[in-house]
Amino acid sequence: MMPFPFLFVVDIDPKSVTVMNTSVIPHIDPMDIGLASMEKGNTVPTAKPRKKTMTSIYLKYFETALDGKSRKCKFCGQNYSIATATGNLGRHLSNRHPGYDKIGDSANSPAQQPVTVAKKPQTQVKSSPVELDHLNWLLIKWLIVASLPTSTLTEKWLTNSFKFLNPSAELWPGEKFQTVLREVFRSMKESVRLIVEQISSKVSVTLDFWTSYEQILYMSVTCQWIDENWSFQKFLLDICHIPSPCGGSEVYYALLKVLRLYNLETKILSCTHDNSPNALHACETLKDEMDSQKVSAFCYIPCAAHTLNSVINDGLRTTKSVILKIREFVLELNSSSEISEDFVQFTTAYHEGNWEFPLDASARWSGSYQMLDIARKAGKSMETVMRKYEDQLGSRLLLNSAEKNVVNIMHKYLEPFYKTINNICTNKVMTIGLVLFFMDHICETILACKDSRQTPDWLRSVAKDMYIKAQNYSDQVCNAFTYMTAILDPRIKVELIPEYLNLESYLEEARNHFIRNYSTSYFSYSTQDPEDGGGSVSFAEEIARKKRRASTNSTTDELTQYLSEPPVPMPTDVLEWWKVNNSRYPRLSLMARDLLAVQSTTVMPEDIFCIKGDEIDRQRFSTPQSDTQSLLCVKSWMRNGIKLKYKSTEIDCERMMELAAASATESSSRSFDKKQK
Repeated sequence: MMPFPFLFVVDIDPKSVTVMNTSVIPHIDPMDIGLASMEKGNTVPTAKPRKKTMTSIYLKYFETALDGKSRKCKFCGQNYSIATATGNLGRHLSNRHPGYDKIGDSANSPAQQPVTVAKKPQTQVKSSPVELDHLNWLLIKWLIVASLPTSTLTEKWLTNSFKFLNPSAELWPGEKFQTVLREVFRSMKESVRLIVEQISSKVSVTLDFWTSYEQILYMSVTCQWIDENWSFQKFLLDICHIPSPCGGSEVYYALLKVLRLYNLETKILSCTHDNSPNALHACETLKDEMDSQKVSAFCYIPCAAHTLNSVINDGLRTTKSVILKIREFVLELNSSSEISEDFVQFTTAYHEGNWEFPLDASARWSGSYQMLDIARKAGKSMETVMRKYEDQLGSRLLLNSAEKNVVNIMHKYLEPFYKTINNICTNKVMTIGLVLFFMDHICETILACKDSRQTPDWLRSVAKDMYIKAQNYSDQVCNAFTYMTAILDPRIKVELIPEYLNLESYLEEARNHFIRNYSTSYFSYSTQDPEDGGGSVSFAEEIARKKRRASTNSTTDELTQYLSEPPVPMPTDVLEWWKVNNSRYPRLSLMARDLLAVQSTTVMPEDIFCIKGDEIDRQRFSTPQSDTQSLLCVKSWMRNGIKLKYKSTEIDCERMMELAAASATESSSRSFDKKQK
């Protein structure tokens, strides 16, 4: 969680605040920060006509810039538009440089000396409203990064803390923070729309669902594609509130609204859903609609991570009570430095491995497997610690012989799952082909356990339930579309795809799809040949090139040539491979760009399997409806490199922090000089 940006206001003397560069935030009225119009219906109030200033005595304290479009204060360098009323210049001098009129013409001197400012007795000079806006913008950034609701800033003790550091500090009202955040959301959403509009390939979308503490169902829609440089791109498009009764129809209309907003109806190639019935219904409806309009080919696939997590939970069902006992012991280790130090000493003495604290005690797969792992590998140390601290821990946590046997059996059985999930979570580009390769291995592991006579009855029963879910996933992904996405992974091709998917009919359909959508147009005769390099060639050369293409097309094609070569090693970077081999397969690479962007999971796998997902779930659950869409979308967009934006102005929070640090340093230096005197 990002700490409070207290550095902004620490030790700043309100009577001698250094002017900060206002270019990092929008030029807004200090009284209502330019938001009154938004609060009253998004209408921009007409500025009241100002009276003409009859004198311009203040102009001698400003110099005109070389471009003739702005004036600069000779004392502090603050810039104002040339059209700024001289009354504003006078207010600047009064507020920022009291006693300026007693300085005389020294401001006109080319070599300026430090100015001694005359202090007016019993007069409090207010801090610049621009600086206070800086503070509020930093708080906005903090809310976004920490995923905290805007109501956080309405707590009076927070306001009092800032007042304690600087009496001039004023926070915006809670409603204003919310209004500003919504405007930031609208401004940045337009930036995302412009980025998506420039996509030249097909896109894949993923759907994720959750329910908040207000019992509101939300759906996130994320877009993925591979750009011209073979870099994977991913942007959250929107977070939608699914209205009651929250069925498949409501999910479909919410998804369709997002696709139309970003003009993706003709670009979408696939949708990965979370296996829920409502999401499945929405995807089926969307496919029927696209097929009826013959817009483009479209397919939907279930999330492999959700499927695998459900399969594993079935496997852990019979060992739940044992894992709970181990978890309670681990929680005691994490909370007591004395007990954890003894545990480390015992594991060293018994040669039972090295363990880093705090141990993962989450209820997710990562934590559950670590409970089995610690009981399997450090059983002696666990028992020794429990007996030493029996008065504190009690004997209830000691594992009996039957429980130890269960731990050993389950640990061995789930080890392939552990290795598979580690690969899925750490792989740079988890293609459909690689996921099907891993999922097929999981099916084989479950089947071997289910059919083995050495398997205990309780585990065989569990394996049957696990196999049903794994087989259901295989049935859903068994189609020509997933076949095409799988073979375009150069590590997989035809040799390593699951047997149930390796059908001759799918290969023929893949070939037809390639020729129909990616190959034919490139084989058509054209006087503008890509080999021409922009110049002209003879008529005879044009005919020769046409014949060479026809010969190539009739004897072989890029797909056949690609599949005739053996798969590349597993550590190969798939996108880098296609980038390098793009010139060898100019047409097939276009198909690969589209299909390799299809996602095997709806979210990052670690969000489902690892403790990181707990933090995400807490944030989603606790965020109120008023902030959910704007807060979570803006946070995601910032992570993707989109600058924080308010209307047409980028908000440079990093620059604000630099200015705050510089101001605090200068204030401290002045205080030190006063003490020295």
